[in-house]
Amino acid sequence: MGNNFNLIQNTDFVAILLIALIAIVIVETILVLLIHKRYVSFMKKIGNGSNLDELLKKYLNDVEQVKKDNIEIKNYYTKLDQDIAACVQKVGLVRYNAFRDVGSDLSFAIALLDGNDNGVVLNGIYGSESSNIYAKPIRKKESSYQLSQEEEYAVEIAQQTKNFMTKKRK
Repeated sequence: MGNNFNLIQNTDFVAILLIALIAIVIVETILVLLIHKRYVSFMKKIGNGSNLDELLKKYLNDVEQVKKDNIEIKNYYTKLDQDIAACVQKVGLVRYNAFRDVGSDLSFAIALLDGNDNGVVLNGIYGSESSNIYAKPIRKKESSYQLSQEEEYAVEIAQQTKNFMTKKRK
């Protein structure tokens, strides 16, 4: 009988312990729910009526989108920089009198160069009977054609500036 009594006592003890644990779990669940309710209320107060948690999540998503947009913008302006390097950036203009008997500086040499000093030099020669324009390619500051003094000076002016510049012949 002694063994049966211990078994009954142990079963009662286990049942009491189980009931106590269930009661603790219920109390803890209620406390967690109350804390959660207070937390949500607190976050709404901080967020001026909006849930601060939701606002933070939205802001984090916005930051990620801005990062993606910045990468896209960086790629775009890098491409623009490459494209601009091939555009006319440097211009040099020299006006001169091609023929001493014709008045005024109506003749000109104009160099149009890109960011790599490639482009063209145009030479417009004005005479009393006719006017002609000649074009010579420029690659890396040099031409495969013989350049006149005015053309060389126009190329030199263009290489020195990125702004349009006009000079008279020295």
